[in-house]
Amino acid sequence: MKIEFYGATKEVTGSKFLLISDGIKILVECGLFQGRRKEAEKKNREFLFDVQGIDYMLLSHAHIDHSGNIPNLVKNGFSQDIYTTPATIDLLKYLLLDSAYIHERDAEYINKKIMKRGEDPIEPLYTVEDAKESLNLFKPKVYENKHQRGINFEFLDAGHILGSSEIIMEFEGKRILFTGDLGRSNLPIIRDPKIPGKVDILIMESTYGNRLHRDIDNAKKDLEEILKRAISRKGKVIIPSFALERAQEVIYAINSLIIDGKIPEIPIYVDSPLTVEITSVFMEHPEYFDKEAYTLLQENHIFNYGKINYIKDVEQSKTLNTKEGPMIIISASGMCEHGRILHHLKNNIEDERNIILIVGYQAKNTLGRKLVEKQEIVNIFGQPYERKAEVVVLNEFSAHADRNDLIAFTEKVSPERIFLVHGEENQMEPLGKSLREMGFNVDMPEVPGTKYEI
Repeated sequence: MKIEFYGATKEVTGSKFLLISDGIKILVECGLFQGRRKEAEKKNREFLFDVQGIDYMLLSHAHIDHSGNIPNLVKNGFSQDIYTTPATIDLLKYLLLDSAYIHERDAEYINKKIMKRGEDPIEPLYTVEDAKESLNLFKPKVYENKHQRGINFEFLDAGHILGSSEIIMEFEGKRILFTGDLGRSNLPIIRDPKIPGKVDILIMESTYGNRLHRDIDNAKKDLEEILKRAISRKGKVIIPSFALERAQEVIYAINSLIIDGKIPEIPIYVDSPLTVEITSVFMEHPEYFDKEAYTLLQENHIFNYGKINYIKDVEQSKTLNTKEGPMIIISASGMCEHGRILHHLKNNIEDERNIILIVGYQAKNTLGRKLVEKQEIVNIFGQPYERKAEVVVLNEFSAHADRNDLIAFTEKVSPERIFLVHGEENQMEPLGKSLREMGFNVDMPEVPGTKYEI
């Protein structure tokens, strides 16, 4: 049996690898690489393996860095089954079409520039039609049911986002566990991660492999103080948020503060058509909720309390530029690379009354990372802006396991061999060192295409 890594090797995006045994080739994940535009373009367009030689695919969850290059895979000739959970499929009906739309618009924008120079136009990475075609390949599989196709495989609750999975694969007596993105215990809305018992091979993410999250209750207290501060100076709180999971968690947390009387009701604008659609998927899948979230769902308070406005229309979005604070604006994209959040940042970043609240991971070289670094001048739409708005980072809303969570999980599954993936070097290396000191056999694939016998 061999395992070949083609993405998320000492980086956090573009997750994908191949499991090969007795002529069976299984692709696990097919995510988009996100980072510098030219590097991302090259990595996303080129597959370093035979796409048409794959027998089928397994997908852990709907985040674009795990799923977002599937339409391009299909465009390049893949036509086999893709197994994942029902909620993941429902989420991808929106996420993949949205991603395709962005690729089409990006290509259109670039072509306007390069065709003026007499250069040949570029094609989008994939189109809406490619995304629609890929959706026909998905086959739903529920948690904790074993399936057999060359190998046995099973999905378990990863506690990361709605429908997220750990994937157990069994072949010739070996038990291989891919964590996908592993969640944290005691987070709101979603149930805690499942512990699957002993495994032989562990393929584990390491996004926060050298970082500890504070308790989520501390984040709620900080959020309360941040909102009170903005209210007192009649400022706007701009929250760049991933449409999937992070936006719903933040809405849930703000609603809880209002319900508990910790902050006054102020206007909340969820300015992202995709977030509106994704939130509707959450409402359709209460079977993934923990008890507290399920209770609030029954009371219609989980995502709909107070002065909350879900915005789809672009003209309505534009009116927020002239409205006076205090108010909260939650908008995509989460790393501030595209979408309506760029307009809100452009219009509000130079006002010292405002707060930019970062609640999610920001990859290298993104605008979001530059804001986290509190750079004084940032470019938005190619123009420089002076950052006068306060920037606050609340990593506690992260749905990723931290260092202690990852170590505790590893001890419980007690693997003979570990492969660390999906983490930047400064997070992965310290985690790998600690696990080795504990007696575990740890590999950290360096570059795409790295191959191992297992």
